[in-house]
Amino acid sequence: MSQPEFPTELKLRPRPVTRVELKVPTETYEHLERIAEARDMSVDALMKLYIGQGLRQELTQRFADQVLELTAHVLARHGQSPNQVEAILREIRSGTGS
Repeated sequence: MSQPEFPTELKLRPRPVTRVELKVPTETYEHLERIAEARDMSVDALMKLYIGQGLRQELTQRFADQVLELTAHVLARHGQSPNQVEAILREIRSGTGS
């Protein structure tokens, strides 16, 4: 049985970019430089990494909040009292079931 061939080149789609100017405290920039050097990357790449991580977390949280809001509306529409809806949402948020 032959081995599948893997691409030898990584093809990235160029994405449009917007240039921004960002002023940060000198001490913060110095910390970024040290961390970037330790990770063998540029400060620019490190900042993009941090922004991307924070953005994904924020978008994930917003999506979760929308799902919970929709859940609350559906539960209320199906006859659950406001107190029951709140108790159910609290249980979902805590990740525990009884």
